[in-house]
Amino acid sequence: MPKTPLSYFTQAALQQLLSPREGETRLGQTVLLPAPDLPLAEALAAAKAEGARFAILGVGEDLGPRANLGRGGATDAFDAGMGQFLNLQSNRFLSGKECLVLGQLVTADLQLGTDSSLAQLRQAVEQLDARVIEIVSHIMDTGLEPIVIGGGHNNAYGLLMATKASTGKQVAAVNLDPHSDFRLREGRHSGNGFSYAAANGALGHYHVLGLHELKNSETNLAQLTAFGGSWHSLQQIWIRREIGLSEALEQIATALNQTRLPVGLELDTDAIARMPSSAATVAGVPLLDAAHYVQYIASHCPCAYLHLAEAAPSCHEAGAVAGCREVGQSISELIYAYLHGRNHALLA
Repeated sequence: MPKTPLSYFTQAALQQLLSPREGETRLGQTVLLPAPDLPLAEALAAAKAEGARFAILGVGEDLGPRANLGRGGATDAFDAGMGQFLNLQSNRFLSGKECLVLGQLVTADLQLGTDSSLAQLRQAVEQLDARVIEIVSHIMDTGLEPIVIGGGHNNAYGLLMATKASTGKQVAAVNLDPHSDFRLREGRHSGNGFSYAAANGALGHYHVLGLHELKNSETNLAQLTAFGGSWHSLQQIWIRREIGLSEALEQIATALNQTRLPVGLELDTDAIARMPSSAATVAGVPLLDAAHYVQYIASHCPCAYLHLAEAAPSCHEAGAVAGCREVGQSISELIYAYLHGRNHALLA
């Protein structure tokens, strides 16, 4: 394992992505980058001293989805997201100076070929867990809020464990996802991050928004119910219209706040209609509703982090170039929704 399992985002990498224009200021020209010669703890502290509130971290891996018998491809979401986000305008709505673009978790030494067994993949996910916990704990201990992009939803486990380690409290999590990810603890993968977190004492409250009524086994639903988890289904809100999204979000935020716990804000991009991902769907939530969910929870609850998982540009039906464009634009909107919500919460 690398001594520090993190690759800093550099000025050279930024310049490769940035498309400056005379008379305009892009976010990439205002965001903070980690000081390349400083150890992680010092680099984070220096960024905080310069005004950073958020640390954007990439996790480029698809071990978790593959260990869950899903498709690969969730390795490039961070690059796609930054390619779009950093070229947005810095203006009165968002300066960018509150953001540290930290870099990506080192995962190259964990990547396994297509001939790997489930046991090998699941063991590699356990190794990845340790790295996520280490880096995210450092970020939180500095007082920054992580925005974690890419990789499988297996990384929710590391985020929840890191939050508990940093705050000393369990976490109240809300997850926009057609799947509860509360599967059996049969070895780590993208479908059981929350059940493992619950078993290890990190998850104190759990709600799933947009759960698909026929994409979760009865065993899965029973486990979630036994834990005390709850949900609003995709069918309840978007198909049968038994409850509106606004009312559902009000109920969710109220329940989260009643716990008096830090909130983990989770979004599996599988939930968004036609999003290139490991389990893409045509029967999904509109991107604008997903962004509203992020903004609402961010502005009404004490969020500890934002997690955007499972986006896989290479899985786009028109190819990787189209996938990077769609994933990048979508992730950019979701990041901005979170930043706006958290800045609104700070002023409230």
